[in-house]
Amino acid sequence: MSSNSSPTAAVQLCYEHLNGSCVKSPYSPAFRVILYMVYGFGPVLAMFGNLLVMTAILHFKQLHSPTNCLIASLACADFLVGVTVMPFSMVRSVESCWYFGRTFCTFHTCFDVAFCYCSLFHLSFISIDRYIAVTDPLVYHTKFTMSVSCICISISWILPLTYSGAVFYTGANENGLEELSSALNCAGGCQSVVNQNWVLIGFLSFFIPTLVMIILYSNIFLVARQQAKKIENTGSKTESSSDSYKSREAKRERKAAKTLGITVIAFMISWLPYSINSLIDAFRGFITPAYIYETCCWCAYYNSAMNPLIYALFYPWFKKAIKVIVSGRVFKDSSGSMNLSSEQM
Repeated sequence: MSSNSSPTAAVQLCYEHLNGSCVKSPYSPAFRVILYMVYGFGPVLAMFGNLLVMTAILHFKQLHSPTNCLIASLACADFLVGVTVMPFSMVRSVESCWYFGRTFCTFHTCFDVAFCYCSLFHLSFISIDRYIAVTDPLVYHTKFTMSVSCICISISWILPLTYSGAVFYTGANENGLEELSSALNCAGGCQSVVNQNWVLIGFLSFFIPTLVMIILYSNIFLVARQQAKKIENTGSKTESSSDSYKSREAKRERKAAKTLGITVIAFMISWLPYSINSLIDAFRGFITPAYIYETCCWCAYYNSAMNPLIYALFYPWFKKAIKVIVSGRVFKDSSGSMNLSSEQM
């Protein structure tokens, strides 16, 4: 009798008393604690780090620039990933079950995809902003105004949310894959399947803006090298006030472009494995093992937590803003007018 019951006892279900429940793949208690610590660090950093970025840019008047508004909006998207996506994905990854219902599973998938593309669109517009700033710093402030920045922010939010809702909330992603979707989404499951057409569209939507960013930042650094050589060659000569101003502007914009270029590279490294895996998986019959899929997902999720670390490492104004906010001096009436750094974007 024990030999007959042991195989049954070895199988655990997400919902023990529910027909059609998904099979649970439990980890040992010690390993689950480790996973919760590793995965849990991501949403905490994404929430509090990006909240600091938004607070700093919105509170301090010195940081009210078109580029910083884009950065604050990007931080908002990353913050929402930390609030609405990562905590629930953490439970799904560790427990191998979805305990939050089918309706929220749909919203969770929509949020996941929407905020990813929202970040991508923001980074694309930031790369255009930096390209104009570095290549033509004297007229940059007349070309990329606060109104233009607001338009870019609106596009970066409206298009991804519309696309995600149209594809996932309507179920268009499952056309032709209904049987597979039903098998994967048993009680306690939340895994979206996307047919080949939508996967290809999604990959191109990721690849084309990424390619544009690579081209723009490559041109930015080529121009930066030329400007640096020009400044070096004319360093011993007497510069006019116009040339001196242009040199200072070019140096400042190159520094900002370098930091944001690192942000773009971090985004590509984080999201490229997931994008390539999704493309291959759709054309190979969704054969990717669960642990590889989860690893790709969390590489992408952790991008939302990395940006504040990049700002903290490379932006003096962010370091000073953190000290003011954490110390409580941010609540003083005059704190919004503080001088955070001599070099702002």
